[in-house]
Amino acid sequence: MILVRCIVNGVILGDIMDNLDIKILSRLLNNCRESDRQIGIELDMSGGAVRARIRKMIEKKIIEEFFVKVEPPVLGYGVLYFVVSGENITEILEQASLVGEPYFVVPCVGGITVCGISIKENINQKIELAKKLMKDVRVLSIFEAENPGFSSNLTKTDLEILEELIKDPRQRIEQIARNTKMSTKTITRCIEKLHENEGIQFTLVYDPRKIENFIPHAILTWIEGDLKETLESLNNSFSDSYLQIPFIAKNQIVLFMYSNNIFKMDELTQKIRNIKNIKSVDLFIPKKMSFYIKWIEKAINDFKKSPKLHLTYQTN
Repeated sequence: MILVRCIVNGVILGDIMDNLDIKILSRLLNNCRESDRQIGIELDMSGGAVRARIRKMIEKKIIEEFFVKVEPPVLGYGVLYFVVSGENITEILEQASLVGEPYFVVPCVGGITVCGISIKENINQKIELAKKLMKDVRVLSIFEAENPGFSSNLTKTDLEILEELIKDPRQRIEQIARNTKMSTKTITRCIEKLHENEGIQFTLVYDPRKIENFIPHAILTWIEGDLKETLESLNNSFSDSYLQIPFIAKNQIVLFMYSNNIFKMDELTQKIRNIKNIKSVDLFIPKKMSFYIKWIEKAINDFKKSPKLHLTYQTN
């Protein structure tokens, strides 16, 4: 096999991802609005070289799309997480839609699928309803992950700007200002507010199967004890292997990590299992990621019709 390589701004670009590619991907997963120049400063390379590597990952369909990930509580919804046995996405979505609107679906290695469903109200009742309705798939786990850091204090102006960002998360402030007929100062202030909200992330969707030399994986940890103390321990020991910043909930921490082989992945999982306050650990290796925005569009349209000035989170 002949590897085709090219040189862009003094950087050799090959057909297989290397450490710089995975670091660039990681930074974009955590904030896809970060400029090529800023990423280059952090990684000691030029902005042009960063841009060339991003373009290469887009061409190879490693990066599928840039995306604004909104946690349902930010828009006044609750969220249920399902772990089910099976990979028939159509069937799983049909069953889950009886309870609420699909938020994401991630089929994983081993015939397991993880999905999130946005719920408008009566979370506990919906959990029981889901157990009864989802007869055709084996439900391994259903749980609600509450994050105290999620804020739902968005105004109608915030939501109008968020709508624009959902169309193109990386578009320039000046373009958003033209599209919304708002000042660049208003746009800048709103984007800063959105960045500060832990329930909103400017990120991307990638194809795990296209990432060669690395294995992306998620480790769901269930915590008994001090959540902050546990997170600090995890960050101190494992942050070098983070692909994305952890997802924090009331009694869960989800670590998004990468390893260069299955043995390293297993070693990381075992070490995490031994951290103080961690009750149990589940490992997931994603094969594909699908996110759905129908529920977001509905939430924004409903709020636009409402006389309220701010969104509120009410699910009980």
